[in-house]
Amino acid sequence: MCETCRSDVSRRTLMAGGLGLLAAASLPLAAQAQTQANAPSDTPDAALDKLMQGNERYIAGQMRERDFSAGRAARAQSQAPFAAILGCADSRVAPELAFDQGPGSLFVVRVAGNFVTPDGLASLEYGAAVLGTKVIMVLGHSNCGAVNATVAALQKGNDLPGHIADLVRAMKPGIEPVLKSKEENLRHQAVIANVRANVRQLQESKPILAEMVNSKKLRVVGGVYDLASGKVELV
Repeated sequence: MCETCRSDVSRRTLMAGGLGLLAAASLPLAAQAQTQANAPSDTPDAALDKLMQGNERYIAGQMRERDFSAGRAARAQSQAPFAAILGCADSRVAPELAFDQGPGSLFVVRVAGNFVTPDGLASLEYGAAVLGTKVIMVLGHSNCGAVNATVAALQKGNDLPGHIADLVRAMKPGIEPVLKSKEENLRHQAVIANVRANVRQLQESKPILAEMVNSKKLRVVGGVYDLASGKVELV
């Protein structure tokens, strides 16, 4: 066997072994098997349907009543979220409410502007490869302050204080093309563009997420939450 091939095999073996150790630490084998057997969203399409059905209940004001204390002891032993959300830190957007899900169902990563960071990527990899999330949704929202600040900074060269300027630098690649195209309703189009740029980044993120997407074990989708109505539109 050539040295390159041997090296590739070793890296794959090491990564698989590492994920196995993480999984063992996160979920006792018996609990993991039981959770997977009872999972109602065992495919990416089913997981996405479950999210969107929950959003429909939220919009209609027909959210399911839950006893949040029930199952607390079981959740202390293990978790098996069916979906992950990369969402904005905006206080008006609560993913568990927007998708009518209880504790243990969603694996949520939040940062102002809902963009991929190294730590956020690692968290989403963990959610998919170890905890078994079947879908990742990049969730933007209407009238996003981080997006608006990025648009203003790119148009006018605003000197943002502290580390807020880092948000603009991170979001610029996804948003700048919209400014050049002279789109109508610029700020909303920038929200959509930012979501789509981060969806692509996650879909192409090697080695874990890209491989899972290509093998149909995972879907990465984008959505925009409307603050006024609560509706999530896939984009």
